[in-house]
Amino acid sequence: MAKICVTGASGKLGRAVVRDLLDHGHRVVATDVRPGPADLGAPVLLADLTEYGQAVEVLDGVDAVVHLANIPAPGIRTPSETFNANTTMNSNIFLAAAQLRIGRVVWASSETTLGLPFDVPPLYAPVDEAHFPFPTSTYALSKVVGETTAHHVAQWSGIPFAALRFSNILGPDDYKAFPGYWKDALLRRWNLWGYIDTRDAAASCRLALDADLQGAQSFVIAAADTVMNRPSADLMQEVFPKVEIRRPLAEFETLLAIDHAHDVLGFTPHHSWRDHL
Repeated sequence: MAKICVTGASGKLGRAVVRDLLDHGHRVVATDVRPGPADLGAPVLLADLTEYGQAVEVLDGVDAVVHLANIPAPGIRTPSETFNANTTMNSNIFLAAAQLRIGRVVWASSETTLGLPFDVPPLYAPVDEAHFPFPTSTYALSKVVGETTAHHVAQWSGIPFAALRFSNILGPDDYKAFPGYWKDALLRRWNLWGYIDTRDAAASCRLALDADLQGAQSFVIAAADTVMNRPSADLMQEVFPKVEIRRPLAEFETLLAIDHAHDVLGFTPHHSWRDHL
């Protein structure tokens, strides 16, 4: 049993991570700028992580942190607000972790660091960790800066950092929208038709806490399939015909490669929209 701080605990992924950690016997310190739902399973400590002192306070006494607190997507705030807030929260948590010598930092990076939206076609597919950095928004840039910061803080402190480049985080209630994409492959081209079930995203956080890691490593976290009902190779041929396909593709295989997460973290997605529609 470990004592884990989860930042952004009131958010969609944060709630799932708190539940998953509690279900696996961990103690959780949940924190957010807003209260959590009544059924979260842990009280929420209100904190503004853009203040370094508050970041130190919420991490004091924990074994590790799952850091999810950020403005979650482009377009929610102004570009400058998004970049400044995310970069500040990330650096405060990373530096507080180093100051307190906690055991591990697992944090939410993003698939956007790989080139999303793919208005400029990807260099190859499936897109993997090496397709980095390719930020096209200040949101994505905040994650790239976070990964760079994590690399150096890990060197200074010796603390392992795991950056999880989450695909579009969705759950069973969202899957009813998928048939609306099937007639036009362009509708979800922006992330190569990728997604990740909330439950699998939460499991990846727990796995990253326990994996044998050194330094700062990054992992693409996506479902094993796409949101589409057409073969992945056909989608690429239609929408990105000049992009190199680096290996034979299974019928509906994800085009956001999860091999590295499988090999290092033991991550295998267990949930698909195909089980619900």
